[in-house]
Amino acid sequence: MRLRKFAYVLDGLALDPILGLIPGIGDAVGAVLAAWILVEAFRMGASRATLVRMAGNVALDAGLGAIPVLGDIFDFAWKANLRNVALLERHLAGPAQARRADRSFVLLVISGVLALALGLVAVGILLTRWILHAMGLA
Repeated sequence: MRLRKFAYVLDGLALDPILGLIPGIGDAVGAVLAAWILVEAFRMGASRATLVRMAGNVALDAGLGAIPVLGDIFDFAWKANLRNVALLERHLAGPAQARRADRSFVLLVISGVLALALGLVAVGILLTRWILHAMGLA
C-alpha cells in the first residue's frame, strides 16, 4: 500500500522527527505532509470517526512535537503517520457500516490541520524572535 510506504518514510525512517528539529517550521511541514494521508483516507472511503481520530493524531504529533527537546523526543516515539495508516486499514477491513465522510467535512478537517501548521510557524517565529532578543542579538 502506497500510504504505508509514505508513513514508513515519515515515521520509520524518522523524516518527520528530523523535520521537527527545524525550529519554527519543521513540525508544520510534518503536519502538512501528514494531511496527505488524511486526503487519501477520504478518497478511500474513510468514515468521519476515522478521519477525526487521524486528525487528532496529527494534531497531537505536531502540537507536542513543537515543544523544544521534549517534543522532539515525543516525535521519535509517537509515529502518528503509521498509527493513521493502521487506523485506515482497520476501517477498510471492517464492515462497511460507518458513514463515509463528505467533502465539506474533510475540507474542515484539513483546514484545521493547516491552521495548526500555520499556528506552529507563527509560534516558532515569535519564540525565535524572543530568544534572539533575550540574547541581545536582535
